[in-house]
Amino acid sequence: MAFEVTTSNLPEAEPRKMFGYSCIFAKGHMFAGLHEASMVLRLPGEQRTEFLRGKGANQFEPMPGRAMREYEIVPSVLLKAPVQLRPWVEKSLAYVSSLPAKPKRDTGGGRRSRSAKK
Repeated sequence: MAFEVTTSNLPEAEPRKMFGYSCIFAKGHMFAGLHEASMVLRLPGEQRTEFLRGKGANQFEPMPGRAMREYEIVPSVLLKAPVQLRPWVEKSLAYVSSLPAKPKRDTGGGRRSRSAKK
């Protein structure tokens, strides 16, 4: 599958699941992922504009009318051409790597003390 091929062996990339779908994060930011039957990438302004000029590329809307800013749907022609898709994945990684790291979230998995159970 194009997702696994194009997102493998990326420095500082961390695979995770989001809403049950495979995604890749760097510095706490998602930069590539799967959603339903689509692959999405996060790109900055000019690169996003260039990417959206490609046939079949669209802005990502997880729900109709609710576009996710900076995320685009990878067109099927690129999914069939991992060699052409990989540079876009690398651009996406470079973009999120330039952003400040997101703070780690407390998962709340630890046990609370007895005094905290009031």
